[in-house]
Amino acid sequence: WLDHSPPRAIVLSLSSCAPLKPPPEITMLIREILTFKSDAIYSIEPTDSVESAVAKLVSLGVGSLVVLKNGEMVGLLTERDVMQGMVKQGCDMKDAQVSTIMVTEPVVADADDSVDYARDVMTKSHISHLPILEKDKLLGIISFHDVARASLKEAKFENSLLKRYIKHWPE
Repeated sequence: WLDHSPPRAIVLSLSSCAPLKPPPEITMLIREILTFKSDAIYSIEPTDSVESAVAKLVSLGVGSLVVLKNGEMVGLLTERDVMQGMVKQGCDMKDAQVSTIMVTEPVVADADDSVDYARDVMTKSHISHLPILEKDKLLGIISFHDVARASLKEAKFENSLLKRYIKHWPE
C-alpha cells in the first residue's frame, strides 16, 4: 500500500549557523594622509629664480613647491617641471623666473576625496604631487609616495579584517 500524502517538510533552525556579516568597506580619505604629514607648506614666489627654487627643493628635500602670490596659490613647481623647463629653455635657467616653468593650473583634490581617487587622478595625469584643498583653502600637498604608503596601510588593514572574518566563518 502506497502513501499518497504530501511529503512532510523538515524545518531546520539555522540561527546557530547564521553567517557573520562581512567587514564594512573601509575607504581611507586624503584627509587621513594629511594627519601623518607635517603642516608645513613649502612655497616660492612666481618672480623668484628657478635657481633659488632648485636650491630650496634640494635643501628641504622635497619634490614640489607651491607657488604663492599675495598668499594665494597661483601654481605648483615640481622637480619634473624644472627638468622640462631645462629642455625647453636650455640648461642655463639661472635667471629664469619660476613663473616661466610652473604649472599654472595644477590638478587638485579635496581633503574628503578617497585615497583611491588620488591614486587614480595622479596616475592618469602623470603627476607626482597633488595639492589638497578644503573649499578654497590649501591644506597641503601629498606626493605619490604618500598615496602609495596610505594604500599599503589600507590594504594591510583590510587584509586583517578579512582574515578575522574568515577565521570566524561558520563551519
